[in-house]
Amino acid sequence: MTTLATAPAPSEVLPDGLPASLVEALAAGRVVPYLGPRVLALATAYGVPATPEELVVLLTARSSVPHKIRNRLTQSAQYIENFKHRKTLVGLMNEAFAAKAVPAPLHQSLAGFGFPLIVDAWYDDAMAAALAEVAPTGSWGQVQGLAQSEHFGTWTGWYDADGTPTPDHKPDWKTVLYKPIGAHAPAGNYLVSDTDYVEVLTEIDIQTPIPQEVQRLRSGRNFLFIGCRFNDQLPRAFARQIMKRSSDRHWAVMPDEPTRMEARFLAEQGIERIPLPLDAFVPALLARLG
Repeated sequence: MTTLATAPAPSEVLPDGLPASLVEALAAGRVVPYLGPRVLALATAYGVPATPEELVVLLTARSSVPHKIRNRLTQSAQYIENFKHRKTLVGLMNEAFAAKAVPAPLHQSLAGFGFPLIVDAWYDDAMAAALAEVAPTGSWGQVQGLAQSEHFGTWTGWYDADGTPTPDHKPDWKTVLYKPIGAHAPAGNYLVSDTDYVEVLTEIDIQTPIPQEVQRLRSGRNFLFIGCRFNDQLPRAFARQIMKRSSDRHWAVMPDEPTRMEARFLAEQGIERIPLPLDAFVPALLARLG
């Protein structure tokens, strides 16, 4: 008989609404921030799509796709790639995320805190812009997922703070920004079509697409998911594999009641839900980050 996973026992909630276990992990330097697209709701004057639903509307407004897939991002992207060429899809993605990144206070505080690893699972440039503003020169770099249709046999690309490609991480980096599905800057790398994801997902169970340095930095750490939803198999698959061999307790800021599949995922992965809206959670977190 199959036993359903159960969520981790909720930790003590402090007066500011944060779990005591999260505050303890922050103080011990064990937290890995994992940002989803919805953190962009906290930024001002940053005109890029903040959800997959917003992104597919932009893509299909610029390139026609069959009506039955117009609301499905990866399928619409695949159609554009198949019938209009990969360069057209990349060009549309570059247009969608071309607006200048204006980091929110959350991005700036994360950049200044000195986290060894920050995961950012959206295509925008706000977290990188915050690191460029706040972090000392030469103290950080980033690694991005690459589409096999453009970089066959190479799963990730490393970039220095100024966008210069580099063969691997550098020993002087205090922070690695990991963009698992790519990013607008510096090179327009995007995992967005069905084929992009199929190529990665066939290998991700054995961790091939995940950089060795990311695997090292996640060891024994606790993930904090901010601006993420897990109501689709793709974000669940990426989060599950990026968290692998880390620790047994994590947190996700989710003000809305989770779906059945989300609740199951949270329980399986040892993720405690923090039921606060972002505009209440983030000030409390920033105060803790100092």
